[in-house]
Amino acid sequence: MKKILLIIFFSNCSFSELILEITQGTEDPFRVAIIEFQGSNEISKDIHEIIKNNLKRSGEFTIFDNDDLLSTPKSENDIIFNDFKILNIDYLVIGNIVNDKLNITSEYKVFDIKKSKKVRSSTIFGIPNKNRQLAHYISDGIYEEITGIKGIASTKILYVTENEDFKLIVADADGKNEQVLLESSEPIISPSWSPDSKKVAYVSFETGMAKVFVQDIATGKRDVVIKNSSQISSPAWSPDGKFLSLTMYQDGNAEIYILNLQNKNLTRLTNHYAIDTESSWSKKGSKIMFTSGRSGSPQLYEINLRQSNARPKRVTFDGNYNAKGSYLPNNEGIVFVHRADVNFQIAIKYFDENFIRPLTESQMDESPSISPNGNVIVYAIREEGMGLLSGVTLSGAKFKLPASEGAVREPSWSGFLR
Repeated sequence: MKKILLIIFFSNCSFSELILEITQGTEDPFRVAIIEFQGSNEISKDIHEIIKNNLKRSGEFTIFDNDDLLSTPKSENDIIFNDFKILNIDYLVIGNIVNDKLNITSEYKVFDIKKSKKVRSSTIFGIPNKNRQLAHYISDGIYEEITGIKGIASTKILYVTENEDFKLIVADADGKNEQVLLESSEPIISPSWSPDSKKVAYVSFETGMAKVFVQDIATGKRDVVIKNSSQISSPAWSPDGKFLSLTMYQDGNAEIYILNLQNKNLTRLTNHYAIDTESSWSKKGSKIMFTSGRSGSPQLYEINLRQSNARPKRVTFDGNYNAKGSYLPNNEGIVFVHRADVNFQIAIKYFDENFIRPLTESQMDESPSISPNGNVIVYAIREEGMGLLSGVTLSGAKFKLPASEGAVREPSWSGFLR
């Protein structure tokens, strides 16, 4: 019987909503007081909760609400800095919401309590009924001002859920606002964002074999990237969005190829009897890292694309399994799946160090994806037989995003959307 593939674009129904659970924070979080914004009462409460949860999710903040404070200033002139110094609070955030039914605007200010001075004043323009988006933008501004790192609350994540069928879902970074991009009775794997976060590439088995599709997020239009009889998997976008690196079984063996998306020309990158797969690009597009079994066990290798006839260089040596590698956005190192004995862990290796740093402690961690600011890694785990997403920051905070139903796997983080 022929299998039926169902495409759903921007569904507002929540099939397996992710539910955020903070499991561990940093040892010395920033202590921040957020006064509920002035203005529309209903909108202010909604935005206040989203901002608070966004900052809490990072694990780097302890948030003080109105009821926790000695005073709740409504404007800059009302601030009594000593009231916040007594509570050992580091920063204060105040703001207001203006809703004229055509547009919604938020003005907010951040104050450094120890210095008794204003350090940020920003205006964010939003649209009606998009309170979450507005709150995410505010959260990112607060996060960047306090930590010095760009915020990621306004970014998106892709993931695959499996229950009675398979769904490719895009959601806000906090797991809310889910939209089903694709639903199929056949497996969907290896989702990957384009650099501008307007398209996604993924592998679907709907034709009876692994094929790579590219789909436009806004329109839902999608196309198979190569129409041939070979199994194709593990797509990864070049930083300029003009190429995909792929794993193709064209001659019966898994090799890395580069596909020019405009003219469909294929360039073979590897040639070895061992399996070569799971490629990823460096930030400038000058190198490609991939997993290979050519040393007898899965290890990470790297090819310099700017050198003619360059040979793959082995990158990992510790442990009996290192795979699914990605470059940190600042190019300081790589993140990958590592096994030293029996457990599969997410690990990081900085290029200026000769050792590996395990970041997780579970038995079966897989598919790490790095946030665009390089500070958070989301990955798939199995807990009590159920697949779910988990996350860890480089400062040690941890969180989980289990689904209300079904298994969740294959996460992929978007780039910055503003």
